[in-house]
Amino acid sequence: MDQPRRIRVGIDTGGTFTDVVALDEDSGQVVTTKTPSTPANPADGFLAGIDKVLALLAASGEDISAVSHGTTVATNQLLEGKVDRLGFVTTEGYDAMLEIARQSVPDGYGNSYFWVKPPRIVPRDLVRSVGGRLDHTGAQVRPFDEDGAREVARWFKDRGVDTLGVCFLHAYADPVHELRMREILAEEHPRAVVSLSSEVLREYREYERAMTTLVDAAVKPRLSAYVSTISDRLADFVVSTGSTDERRRVPFYVMKSNGGVLSADEVVHQPITTVLSGPAAGALGAALIAKVAGFDRVLTCDGGGTSTDVSVVVGGEPTLTTEGTVGAFPSKIPMIDVVTVGAGGGSVAWLSPEGALKVGPHSAGADPGPLCYAKGGTDVTITDAHVVLGRIPPHLLGGEIPLDVGAARTGLAELAGRLGLSPEAAAIGVLEISAWNQANALRQVTVKRGLDVRDFTLTTFGGSGSLLLCRLMDVLAIPTVLVPPDPGNVSAFGLLTVDVKNDYVQTQVALDAALDLGELATTYAELTARAGDALLREGFADSEHVVVRTADLRYFGQAFEVRVPVPDGELDRRALDGVVAAFHAEHHGLYGYDFAADPAQQVEWVNLRVSGIGPITRPEIRRRPSVEPPPSVDRRGARRSRPVCFDAGQGYVATPVVWRADLAPGTTLAGPVIVEEYGSTVPVHPGFSATVDDFANLLVRRTETGAGA
Repeated sequence: MDQPRRIRVGIDTGGTFTDVVALDEDSGQVVTTKTPSTPANPADGFLAGIDKVLALLAASGEDISAVSHGTTVATNQLLEGKVDRLGFVTTEGYDAMLEIARQSVPDGYGNSYFWVKPPRIVPRDLVRSVGGRLDHTGAQVRPFDEDGAREVARWFKDRGVDTLGVCFLHAYADPVHELRMREILAEEHPRAVVSLSSEVLREYREYERAMTTLVDAAVKPRLSAYVSTISDRLADFVVSTGSTDERRRVPFYVMKSNGGVLSADEVVHQPITTVLSGPAAGALGAALIAKVAGFDRVLTCDGGGTSTDVSVVVGGEPTLTTEGTVGAFPSKIPMIDVVTVGAGGGSVAWLSPEGALKVGPHSAGADPGPLCYAKGGTDVTITDAHVVLGRIPPHLLGGEIPLDVGAARTGLAELAGRLGLSPEAAAIGVLEISAWNQANALRQVTVKRGLDVRDFTLTTFGGSGSLLLCRLMDVLAIPTVLVPPDPGNVSAFGLLTVDVKNDYVQTQVALDAALDLGELATTYAELTARAGDALLREGFADSEHVVVRTADLRYFGQAFEVRVPVPDGELDRRALDGVVAAFHAEHHGLYGYDFAADPAQQVEWVNLRVSGIGPITRPEIRRRPSVEPPPSVDRRGARRSRPVCFDAGQGYVATPVVWRADLAPGTTLAGPVIVEEYGSTVPVHPGFSATVDDFANLLVRRTETGAGA
C-alpha cells in the first residue's frame, strides 16, 4: 500500500476570504487558494478551504500531516466588545481595581476634560473579594479565607455567572491562594470556566495582570468551542488505514500573538495568546519573504476585507511588545507589535453630520459585502471605488466571483451627488482617505518610535494590501515596495513558517548591584523547566528544544522597562555586565540617551523571561525559472487592456493588463499597467515601474522621470 504524502496546511480566516496554503513536505511543492469566509460558522469556510486545496493537490485527508490556523475569533470578539457576563474575584480591599485603573488619558491630559472612561470589562456589581494577603515576596501576611471563598463561589453560582477571572495581590510571587480558590470553585461551582492570573501572566502590575486575566477568561468559552469544533470535524478527513480501525488524529495548531503556534489541546487553556493570531502570521510570512529577497528592514502592510494591519521588521524579525491592546482592552502578553486600522476592501464610505467624507472603520464584511458583490449590500466601500475606477477587474479569484460594476457605479454616483463631485472624483476621494489612514498607521509604528519610514522597504500583501501602494510611496516617501507572489495568501503561508513557542515570565525586582546570582539562576532554571515540559507535551524531544532567555531592565525610579537578551550558559558577573551594557545601548536606541557613564544611575532588573521553541521545517522560497509568455501575450506581457482612471482630471486611459504568472524574472513594466493574479491586483500608476526579481516578487519604484499620480 502506498505511503500517505506529508502535506502541511496553513489556513488564515479573514473577514471576507479564508486563505489556504499547502506544502508537500516531500516534494517542496506549495499550492495556494482562497474560499469565501463563512461568518455565521467560520468552521465551514475552514473545512471548505481544506477540501479545495486537497483537490488542487489531488490528495486526500490521509495525506495531511498537520494543520496550522490563524483565527480572528478572539480578536473580533474583543474588537466588537462582545464580552458575556464575567465575574472578577480579587483580594479583599481591592474591589475597585478596575475602576481606578491607570492615570493615563488618551491623547494626553489636555483631553482629560472631555474623556470619559470606557465601561469596565466587569461591572462593579460582579466583583467579589476574598480575605487573605501575600506580600511582594510571596510571604503570607494574612491567611486565605476559605469560608469567604466558598461564599463568593456560591454567590456567582446562584447568579449564573459561569466565567470568572481570579487575580489576587502578589500572586505572581506565589500562586498558592489562587490555586486554592480554583479548587473551591471546582467544588462549589463546577460549571465555572476559570482563569488565574498566576497562570495567565505571572508578572507584577496588578491592573494589567487583572485585565489580561479577565480578557483570557472572556474569550475562553467561545474560542474553546470554535477550536473543539474544528478539531472534531478534522477527524472526518482521515479514514482508517491498514489493519486497524483507529483514526489518525491530524495535529492541529493555532497561531499565537507572540509569533509561535500551539496545539489546539493547549491553546484552549491559553486563549489570551491568540488575540492577534491572524496579523502575527502575516507579519512573519512577509518578514521571511522579504529577508530571502535581501531586505531586512521592512514595514508590513496586510490589507484584508475588514482592516489593514501594519508592523515593523528589523533584522528579519518582527518587533515584539507586551504593551499591546485589542480594542479597548490592554493585554500584557508578548505579541508581535501590530497596529490595525479600519481600512480594508469592505470599509464603508459615509458622510459625517457636517457633510465630510469618511471611510471606515465600519466594514460591509463578506456578507452582504460591497455593492459590487450584489448580495444585498447598501453601502459604498473601498472595493466599489476600485472596481468603478477600473483598478481591479470585474471579478475576483480569477473569475470565480463576478462583480456587479453597475451597482457599484450607481452607489458611487449617489454618494458623489451628495458631495457635488463626479463619480470618479468621489471614488478617488474614498481611496485617498483610505491611503492616508494606512499611512498614519505606518507612521505610528515608525515615526512615533523614532524610526525613519524612508529607511524601510514596504511589503504589501493581503487581498487589498497592494491596491494603494503607489499613493503610500508618495505620502511616505518610501523608495521601494515589495509585493510577494500570491500576496493574498501570505498570512496563510506565514503559518507554515512558524515554530511552536511558549513564553514564561517571573517578576523578580532587584538592583543589579545587589543581584543574587544563585536566585537568578534558580528562577531561570524553573522557567526553562516549564518551557521544556510544554515542548515535551507538544511532541518535541529534549534534543530539539531551543530556549531563549531575556530580561526586562530599567533605571531605578523609571516606570517602564526595556527588554534585552540574556546569554545561554552560566550567569556569572561578567555575563550580567554584558546584559546591562545591552540595556544601556537599547535604551539609547529607543529614547536617545542612556546613563552608562553615570554610576549614580542604578540599573534594576524587573522581569525574567524564557521562550521555549520547538522548531519546524520551513518551506523553501525558491528562485523562479524563466517563463516563455504565451502567444496571446504581447511583448510588454499584456493579454489585454481596459480603461483605468488614475486621476479624475485626466479621466480613463487605456491601460495594459498583465497576468503575473506570465512575467519572467528580470521583466520591468513601466506604469500605467495593471498586474493581476488569482487572489490580488497591483495597479502601477504613471510615474512608477515594477520589476520582477528572481523570487517572483514585484519591486515597485518611482521612475526617474517623475512622481506618481
